[in-house]
Amino acid sequence: MKGKIGVLIESHFDETEFVKFQQFFPANDFEVEFISYLWNQPSITFTGNDFNQQVTVTKDVSQVNFSDYAGIILIGGYAMDRLRYQETIQPGTPNQSPAVNFLRQAVQTPHLKIGAICHSLWLFCADPSLIQGKRVTCAHNIVCDVQAAGGVIVFEGNQTATICVDGNLITGRHPGVTDQFMQQFLDEINKAQFTQQAKAS
Repeated sequence: MKGKIGVLIESHFDETEFVKFQQFFPANDFEVEFISYLWNQPSITFTGNDFNQQVTVTKDVSQVNFSDYAGIILIGGYAMDRLRYQETIQPGTPNQSPAVNFLRQAVQTPHLKIGAICHSLWLFCADPSLIQGKRVTCAHNIVCDVQAAGGVIVFEGNQTATICVDGNLITGRHPGVTDQFMQQFLDEINKAQFTQQAKAS
């Protein structure tokens, strides 16, 4: 295997993306590992939007060593909305959910590619500093959320862009473009690894 890709997931995840991630990345020599907030449990089984797919996750967001991963993908559906939930909240205090703290660390990791597709930019919107000024695409029905958080939506005619790359952030419009999203994500990882190898030699 060339490396590992972590997929952040929770209940009500998009099942199209879920199935395709597990086919495409291993076929291209990357291991897929599912990650979530496990509420102090050793494992939790999550079910997708269509109630056809399930995944049992044993890797908690607090256990992740980002140097072990070539990339992290935030899966679509409603999973990221669930993950930005925080049990308590104080006025004027940024979101402190474990998954948002995980994302803060991820975006600060220089080599790490981060992928977000469809509704998954919701997790970024929980802390606008993470998306402020970033060029992105997303599902049409969360455009207002992303813009309110300071993201810059890229359009293609009367639609949001199919794919957008801004630095280490790769975004895709919706599950219908999962194939293009995965290929672009893989291309960005391969370019980064080639650059690292060239510098090392």
